[in-house]
Order: sequence, then structure tokens, then C-alpha cells
Amino acid sequence: MTQTIVIVGGVAGGASAAARARRLSESANIIVFERDSFISFANCGLPYHIGGTIEDRDKLLVQTPQSMKARFNLDIRIETEVLSIQPNDMTVTVRERHSKKEYTQAYDQLILSPGARAFVPPFPGADHPLVFTLRNIPDMDKIILKIAHDLPKTATVLGGGFIGLEMAEALVQRGIKTTLVELSNQVMAPVDPEMATPLHQEMRAHGVNLLLGVGVTAIADADQGARLQLSNGGHIDTDMVVMAIGVRPETSLAQAAGITLGARGGILVDDQMRTSAPNIYAVGDAIEVKDLVSGEAALVPLAGPANRQGRIAADVIFGRNSRYQDTQGTAICKVFDQTVAVTGLNEKRLKQLGRKFEMVYAHAADHANYYPGAEQISLKLLFDPSSGVILGAQALGKQGVDKRIDVIATMIRASMTVYDMASAELSYAPPYGSAKDIINQAGFIASNVMEGEHLICQPQQALDCADDPLLVDVREPSEIGKMGTIDNAINIPLPTLRDQLAQLPKDRPILVFCAVGLRGYVAFRILSQLGYQVRNLTGGYTSYLMVDRIGR
Repeated sequence: MTQTIVIVGGVAGGASAAARARRLSESANIIVFERDSFISFANCGLPYHIGGTIEDRDKLLVQTPQSMKARFNLDIRIETEVLSIQPNDMTVTVRERHSKKEYTQAYDQLILSPGARAFVPPFPGADHPLVFTLRNIPDMDKIILKIAHDLPKTATVLGGGFIGLEMAEALVQRGIKTTLVELSNQVMAPVDPEMATPLHQEMRAHGVNLLLGVGVTAIADADQGARLQLSNGGHIDTDMVVMAIGVRPETSLAQAAGITLGARGGILVDDQMRTSAPNIYAVGDAIEVKDLVSGEAALVPLAGPANRQGRIAADVIFGRNSRYQDTQGTAICKVFDQTVAVTGLNEKRLKQLGRKFEMVYAHAADHANYYPGAEQISLKLLFDPSSGVILGAQALGKQGVDKRIDVIATMIRASMTVYDMASAELSYAPPYGSAKDIINQAGFIASNVMEGEHLICQPQQALDCADDPLLVDVREPSEIGKMGTIDNAINIPLPTLRDQLAQLPKDRPILVFCAVGLRGYVAFRILSQLGYQVRNLTGGYTSYLMVDRIGR
């Protein structure tokens, strides 16, 4: 008997479910309802077309309704909105957008992929005509039309997440003087504050007026454009506003049908994408998933998980025992010439959970220093202090960041430890890496900490990790002249340390540091074996500066 599979939403998870279902069954009747005009488009590519990096708009259209129908023999009904679900009758009520015609469609299996909607805060003027959001192709087209027709000189982006950062860069690339307003003291919330500080510097270096710790309380008309009232009492006059504060799962359809929602407000599903209603599945940005590391409920609006979830739903419908293996939130973002990436849990979240953890920093070139073009990667690694199991990582740099965070993400998936990082065999040739990759180096540092062979001090506690510590900078004087040092630190270059032991008291705690932590570790090993009370600043002065610049 022919099955009718109805899919609500034709982007990411919905499109993946439809394609997989057809590959598993040539006879199934597969109907895709999409309320907009586009299906299976590259949502993540929208800012890059606005900025001009992706010149051809059509390249964002992974599949058109016509091409997908031809390839997979699907019944794709665009500009058709599902109004309601009748689980008991196993039907949906739909309406064609232009004709306003309403009708009922029966299903044997229903897959919900409604996505998420842009969050618009409820302050006065949030619906001002100069306010734009960016979730789909029509949103992108409106922004491009505004830029082309009105030639705005200024723009303001609200929100410092993925979309906000990408839009700020896109607007700058279009020659528009851009302000970004972020309520917290940092952009890119998935990373910890110190790892965001280089992003702040990067944005300001490219002309972005970055306002941190400030919110918008109202938007009103100005003589020209719109006026944004700020929480600090100030205001901004701007020609256009891009609202990028975040997204919320689109659950109204499921909720009205009596389908259970989870604690975070997303549609509750099991590991086979089943909802609480028989024969109804849900995938993508609208659902609540389990965090791989914490085990807690999470909302993760990312394309990769959505595509995998769509595939699993189709598998289960056709009797395959596919299961979703939770989400760890691996993500990456380009910020002008910098790249920032994250996987697993950050320090902020681990503290909220009350979970014990240790962390180390590593800073190293993306490939062999002697090969031209090497750039520094900064890596923050979080791990369980008793088992060494990796809990999370954050990385930033100009190149090679994606490779490192993906390797660590795979390790987290496999419940691997910092010892596995130390022993990881990674490809090496001078243009691509080093004999001791930064992943290995972070593993070495963490393993030594685990074994008690390396006592460290975090850059956040550099001045109070011990009672009245003596700060010893073991870099060369020329380095200090270029970069500066921590106040009240004395300078004893590492090559002369053994000759200057008389300067160091054995009855006072000592904190040694260098540029990135390596020479500091050597100094620690020397002094610790000679009976000194010593710790090393993990990540060295580089990490200290990142912490010192938090909120700036």
C-alpha cells in the first residue's frame, strides 16, 4: 500500500527528509509544503551575498522546486502554508498564499520542519519600517533592495551572534558605516569572554563601531532614518537596522495540535525524531535536543544537525533503526580576517552546571613557523580534572581553526581524553601543520596538569592565585619592550634563570610566565625541582592580555 508522507517545511531538515525518503521508497507519495517561495536554500550564505562575496544569487539555491521535483519525483507545494494539524484524523489543513484556497491533506506519516523565527524584542518601534531581519531569501532581497535603492550611509546591527557578526562584515563590505550593539560584554556568546576580545579588536580595526553592554530600549523616527534609544541614555541615528538578536523555535503549529513541547520551548522528540503524537516527527531548528556533554535539553539552530535529523526521520519511517546521537554545538564563524570556532561546553556553562573542570590555553602557529605565512591559533581547552575527558574547546585565528576544532569535536564525540590529544597522529608537512600540532601541545599541557607535573595559574587569577606572589617574566627584554608585561613583574630571561636563583625567595609563591606558556613551563620545571613554590601562567602573557581586555 502506498504511504503518503507530508513534510511541513522545505529547507534543511525538511528537504533532507524528503530526499532520503525518496531514496528509500520509489512508491511513497511525498508531499512538501513550504509557505515561502524557496526550498533547500543556503541559509548560512545569505550575509555573504549581501556583502558581495557570493556574487551569484542563484548559487544560494541548492535546489529549486523544479529541480528537486525532477530529481526526486516529489510533490512540492510552495507558497502553501499549513494552518493546522489534526492528529486524530491524520490530516493537515493548508492554505495557498495567493488564491487563499484552503483544503485538507491526509497523511500516513507527518514530518514537521517549521524552523525558527527571528526574535524581535517587544520594545516600542521594533516594527519600524527601517528594521530588517535575516532568515530567508525574501529577507535578504529586502536588505539588498534597501541598500541598492536608498544608498544608506549608516547601519546598525542589533546582536553579536553569528548573524550579527556576519551582517556587520557584509555591511562594511558594502561601504556602509556600521555600528553593532550587543547587550552583553562580549560578542559570540558560545565562547568565553576572553576568547571574544580578539574579535572585538578585529571588528574595530575594520571600522565597526562596537557598543558592548548596551541595549536598545526603543526605535523611533529621526529626521533622516531611525533613532535608537539606548539603555545607557544615549541614542544612535541610523539609516537602517538589522535585528539579529537570535531566533526562537517555530512551535505554534505543533503546540496547537497538542504536541508536547520541552523545557526549552522546542518540540520534544526522542532520539528517532518522534514527537508525542503518533506518526508525527519533528526535525531542525524547531526541536529540542540533548546536549552531548551535559545531557541537558538544548536548542541548537544549526544546519548540520537539521540535515541529519531529517535523514533519521525518513529512516525510521521506513523501518531503519537510525538514532540521533545528541548535539555538541560545534560551530564556526568568520569575522573579517579572524575565524572563531567552538565545540562542547564553555567555561560559563560548566560553572552554571556546577561541574568540576580544568582548563588550559595554548597558542601556536597553524603550520611550521619556518614555512611562510604561518599565523597564530589560540586554543582554550576544558576537561574533566579526574578523568581527562574533553568537555569543550574554543579556537580563534586567521587560518587552520576549522581543522583543529573539528578534530576536537570528533574526540568529544568519542569520549576521548587529553591523553588522546597528546598522542593524536595528525598529518604534517610544513605548509599544513607542525610536527607537534597545537592539538598535541594542548594535550601535553593538560596531561602534565593531570599528572601533577605542571601547576598552573589561570590568567583570570594571575594576580591572586597565591598570597602575594612574585611575578617573574622569563621572556627576553626585547619582547617586553614590544608587548609590555604584568605590573610589578621582574624580568629574568629563561636562559639566565639558573644563574639568577639568588633573586628568588623560597618562602614566597612565585608565578612565572612567558609569551604563550612554553618557556614558563620550562621555568616551572626548573624551579619546582629546586624546591621553589611556583606556578606557571597557562597561555602566558598572551592569555593574560585577552583576559585583561574583556568587555573592551
